[in-house]
Amino acid sequence: MKIAVIGGGTMGEAIIKSILRKKLADKNSITVSDVAAARLDQLKKRYGVQVTSDNIIALKRAETVILAIKPQEMAHVLGQLSGKLKTQLVISIAAGVTLESICSKLNYRQVVRAMPNTPAQIGRGMTAWIAAKETTAKNVEIARSILKSLGEEQNFTDEKYLDMSTAISGSGPAYVFLFIEAMIDAGVHIGLPRNIAQKLVIETITGSAETMKKLAKHPAELKNMVTSPGGTTAEALYKLEMGGFRSLLISAVEAAYNKAKGLGAK
Repeated sequence: MKIAVIGGGTMGEAIIKSILRKKLADKNSITVSDVAAARLDQLKKRYGVQVTSDNIIALKRAETVILAIKPQEMAHVLGQLSGKLKTQLVISIAAGVTLESICSKLNYRQVVRAMPNTPAQIGRGMTAWIAAKETTAKNVEIARSILKSLGEEQNFTDEKYLDMSTAISGSGPAYVFLFIEAMIDAGVHIGLPRNIAQKLVIETITGSAETMKKLAKHPAELKNMVTSPGGTTAEALYKLEMGGFRSLLISAVEAAYNKAKGLGAK
């Protein structure tokens, strides 16, 4: 499989690394395009991939084109590629940029819109995606294999779920990191050394997530298993509820969802 990755940033690199790790393509079959020469040199040294500053050169070498660029760069890049695609699969990971907008500006419909998240950097990502109706079954399966290399994937047939997924899994790692940071700071506040507080928090977070995944129980049931009447956990949960933790998180996710929809409307 010959792949062009347009955009060599954090997510572009995560995709390159995942494709190589899963052996979907070898280093000689991957071309990365970016405007930053220093970044291209870095990726070439790190992964041995082909590099160019010209998106059209990258396109001509590829059967699959991955647009790993920011939403504000999309109009320019789509304009460059318009009319130059033949049978290639195009995968966009730009937040909020709709499938119809991409297809219309490219005048081409072998297109997949995807929303991965940052844990893709270590192969533990969660990617939501949708393919244009005209995308061939072969290209859908190619897209699935690439996105699955990043971690878990969820295919949708209704695009409205993409912006919702952006607010949950796309932005979600930032909410989790903020919670982790606050938990560590709380540990330091009550007297724990920071390195120990960090270890306790990270292992608690990852262990709790794995427990929920393996036991397949509702989070409320798992929470109740930890909470003894009149105990320390009950007191802590009471403070969180009094502070509006649950409603504040819902409001934050709603704000992210509305922002994602707003990006798509531009």
